[in-house]
Amino acid sequence: MVKGSRHKARRAAVQAIYQWQLTQQRPDDIEDHFILDHEMDGVDVEYFHHLVREIPLHIHELDDHIAPHLDRKLNDVDPVELACLRIGTYEFEFQPDIPYKVILNEAVELAKTFGAEHGHKYVNAILDKIAVGLRGVEVRAAHSTV
Repeated sequence: MVKGSRHKARRAAVQAIYQWQLTQQRPDDIEDHFILDHEMDGVDVEYFHHLVREIPLHIHELDDHIAPHLDRKLNDVDPVELACLRIGTYEFEFQPDIPYKVILNEAVELAKTFGAEHGHKYVNAILDKIAVGLRGVEVRAAHSTV
């Protein structure tokens, strides 16, 4: 696997999830069109597929983790930031092999790349709170070594 390919998979996935949120197209259709229309060199395509297929399947559960930490209704969150939050929350819950700090950093970078000027700060604050709930032991261990 090419170094950084999961990062590129997340970059592609945030765009595909954004499209899914706005259009409600079938994830398979979005994936097919995305792969045809975008440069996928160096992308972990398998991980991209995984995120784009699994996040919609777990959307209610993911949103149940996100919503209590928001300062607005879920529908009022910027769609790019929401896509970043959903990817990060999905990885916290279903990808225990990925350290929570990596997930947090990746989500913040995605929000910096695609989101509004200060959107990354919002994503960081919300995912920090979600991490405590889903990865509490890991978060406490990380903070105790600081």
